[in-house]
Amino acid sequence: MILPLAVSGSGEVVIGHVLAGLAVILAAAHVFGRLAGKVGQPAVVGEIVAGVLLGPSLLGLLPGDLTERVFPADARPVLQALAQIGLVLFMFGIGYGLDVHRLKGAGRLVTTVSLSSVSLPFGLGVGLAVLLYPWYDKSQLAMDGVLAPALFLGAAMAITAFPVLARILAEERMQRSRVGALALACAAIEDVLAWCVLALIVVIATASGPWSLGRMVLQSALFLLCMVYVVRPALRRLLDPGRRRAASSGLIQTILVTGVLVSALATHEIGLHAVFGAFVFGAVVPRDLVQAQSPEVTERIEQTSLLLLPVFFTVTGLSVDLGGLGGHGIVMVVAVILVACVGKFAGAATSARLSGASGHEAMALGILLNARGLTELVILNVGLSLRVLDTRMFSVMVVMALVTTLMTGPLLRRLRLPREEEKSALRPSVDGKV
Repeated sequence: MILPLAVSGSGEVVIGHVLAGLAVILAAAHVFGRLAGKVGQPAVVGEIVAGVLLGPSLLGLLPGDLTERVFPADARPVLQALAQIGLVLFMFGIGYGLDVHRLKGAGRLVTTVSLSSVSLPFGLGVGLAVLLYPWYDKSQLAMDGVLAPALFLGAAMAITAFPVLARILAEERMQRSRVGALALACAAIEDVLAWCVLALIVVIATASGPWSLGRMVLQSALFLLCMVYVVRPALRRLLDPGRRRAASSGLIQTILVTGVLVSALATHEIGLHAVFGAFVFGAVVPRDLVQAQSPEVTERIEQTSLLLLPVFFTVTGLSVDLGGLGGHGIVMVVAVILVACVGKFAGAATSARLSGASGHEAMALGILLNARGLTELVILNVGLSLRVLDTRMFSVMVVMALVTTLMTGPLLRRLRLPREEEKSALRPSVDGKV
């Protein structure tokens, strides 16, 4: 006799909370996505705003403690897990769609732009933190001195919202353009550098010694080598249509989904964000073999990721509170936004132009790499938990992240590559140079 699966009363309550929360998230994301489209913004920007508004910044201010009632504590771990799954599946799709051949001859440009658009905002952020440090609430900081807060603010200024940037490129139909590929490559390098700096800050804040940073760098290098020289050849053998028993559509989907989850877990364990493992796995998958046999597999994965991605925005937004900035807070907001925009745009656009990019390409890169999005909020939550910034600076940085993301779409549409540059962006240049 088959016994029915027993579910405790508390388990049934949690399931009910999760289902209700998902319904609210998806409905709000759809409504705000449509509203964003009506004002000329990509739908992802509306979804980000919806995620923040569902938190204490708006919904929590209404009578009845609605945020806690809609997203109670027992449901949040489940929502967090769903959010991470949606995020890594989405980043797999971005890596899968990235054609590295479009970057042929552009290695110098990518390296130069990445380093300059990290170093300039990092340096400006450190300097700004020193100036604003007297306004910090020292009682909320874990250690004395300006070193850790300054390094953290520099790292936060240097970050680019890799997942949100990828989504904006998809919304603007630029993900397969040369500028889009360059921007994603630069953003990937920048975020790796920023996460390494963040790891250094964690070492300083927790006094665990320098081995943590060295271990992360070494393990990251080994991970990349393994993905290129072990995983990619293994995938080509598994997906080879010439095998005696060719892989079915179901087997291909199982291989891809399992691979992206394991790769995301690997970078998570290293200390990097899980999105990097998912992106790298997508980039090493032999796209020609998958497209020739089962192109519908990647379409199903993409649809799943787009369904779950708003959950990521909301789960992150639940820890954001924009109230109570005060007079000093307004001054800090203006200063932070100004430094953030100048650092990213000047660092990226100037170095790209000096490296041989056209004026429009250089400006497009500067605009794209200035988007911070919810990746910034992830880093800010780390800083808040480490107590290297106070709650007011946390709120200031949240405002900066939203403003820099909101301005990306309109500025791109005002720029718009000339028709001849758009056409050339879709194929590698003849001489392999930018």
